[in-house]
Amino acid sequence: MYRTTLKTVSQKALVYSLALTLAACPIAGSSHVLAAPAVPTVSSSSETAQVHAPVQYRINARLDEKKMRITGSESVTYRNLSKDTQQEIVFHTFADANRSTATQTSMFERNNEEIRKENPQKKAEDFLGGIDIRSAAVNGQSAEFTNSNQALTVQLKQGLKPGESVTVQIAFDVKIPYGMQRLSYYKDIVNGAHWFPAASVYDESKHQWDKTPYSKTFETDYYDISDFEVHLNVPESYQILMPGTITSQEVPEEPGRKIVSSTADHTRELVFFASPNYKVESVTRDGLTVEYYYFDNMPDKKKLVDEYIDAAFEAIRFFNDKYGKYPYPEFRIAESYVEGVAVEFSRVIQMGQIAENSDPAHNDVFVHEIAHQWFHGLIGNNSEKESFLDEGFADFSKVYFAEKRGDVLGGFQSIQIDDLSSIDKPIASTNAEAGDEENPVFYGKGRQAIYQLYRMVGEEKFDAFMREYFKRYEYKNATIDGLLQTIQDTLGTEARKEMDSALHDPNFTLQPEYRLSEAEEAAY
Repeated sequence: MYRTTLKTVSQKALVYSLALTLAACPIAGSSHVLAAPAVPTVSSSSETAQVHAPVQYRINARLDEKKMRITGSESVTYRNLSKDTQQEIVFHTFADANRSTATQTSMFERNNEEIRKENPQKKAEDFLGGIDIRSAAVNGQSAEFTNSNQALTVQLKQGLKPGESVTVQIAFDVKIPYGMQRLSYYKDIVNGAHWFPAASVYDESKHQWDKTPYSKTFETDYYDISDFEVHLNVPESYQILMPGTITSQEVPEEPGRKIVSSTADHTRELVFFASPNYKVESVTRDGLTVEYYYFDNMPDKKKLVDEYIDAAFEAIRFFNDKYGKYPYPEFRIAESYVEGVAVEFSRVIQMGQIAENSDPAHNDVFVHEIAHQWFHGLIGNNSEKESFLDEGFADFSKVYFAEKRGDVLGGFQSIQIDDLSSIDKPIASTNAEAGDEENPVFYGKGRQAIYQLYRMVGEEKFDAFMREYFKRYEYKNATIDGLLQTIQDTLGTEARKEMDSALHDPNFTLQPEYRLSEAEEAAY
């Protein structure tokens, strides 16, 4: 994720800040019922992929574009990979973050204030929403449940032993808030993140489910890899963007509507974007299709879109070589009206409006979000507790890419010149501990720690370490402890000690020998 409203920490940190700125249930209430399809087999190209992901979703839903509501049902098969016997299954209901402004994320407040001024007819409650759970069942039998503080807990009548699977059926209704949020509608677009109950991650060491509500200030995206089969009933005029293989069919009994379906195996999360005015540019090269969903609202925009697609292919090729192959057949970009924030999802990124003066070949925010496909989408992590693992590596990766393509301004010197000595919070901070300094802590200091490791061991050994890290944690959730163990196994004990110190020392600064000299600073 990228936000352009950053806090500067010194005159030298201004350079950093400016760089970032550039930088299977029928659907109740529906006249159309879908038969629950068979669970698909996994089509992932990774040799490490299992036949099925630990969590499998089959979702049927209907978008009411007039009332801006979603009526849906899901069948979720969960396999207990822990050594504990489970007495309940927990789902995140992050849509409930929109119940109140007290729980909605603050990063869109500025945008929503402007929208309120432009739309005085909209009431305060129009900017709120949430999810109501109509029913829950376990293996077809009605089950007791509670939905509180963005966590849906479904009780199991019989304990789920290690290695066993259970199928939970949930029926739900969602009110989509107006304005700008991860789940929202504005003008002619629906942003569809967090729109269904998503299985939580079970912490075997603590013997508990993650019930953390969504962060007010940053991100709380922490999921097990899953298989998705989604069927979304929408107006016929809508273009729908989702991860996976997308197909569409008419609904004979509902003229003017269609069902858009997606199969997305071994995928971290499932989002959608919908608009009647999306145009789509699609390019396929070497077995990968990159698609850009955009609004044709200015002259020669298609030319810019084509250049962004070229830039996406270039970045993906680089990360394929350095880290490990992007395993999916498609990658999609959604243009939206969200300004100042770019957001990553699995196999999809959300960007703001393309400006007339855009420079796709040097848009480091765009590259940062693409890098998140490796550090979030493929290698997951608890982004509430260890945000460095995705944001730090994504930000280093965009600089690594810039360096190797000869971009002096965006390359390694942009790391070497950063003076973040006034920031006294460790890189390994939680979101709560980082507070409003998540950008210099996770991004700025984070990428410096990775760069320092890169310089210590050299590019060849660093790349070998990164490929091993990817191999170990592809389709899994990494931790800082796991990262440090990988460093020790591939680069040695001394490298681990240095990285451990860098991540946990609140006063970490880049070692002097890796910074720019005064002459180099002046030239930069």
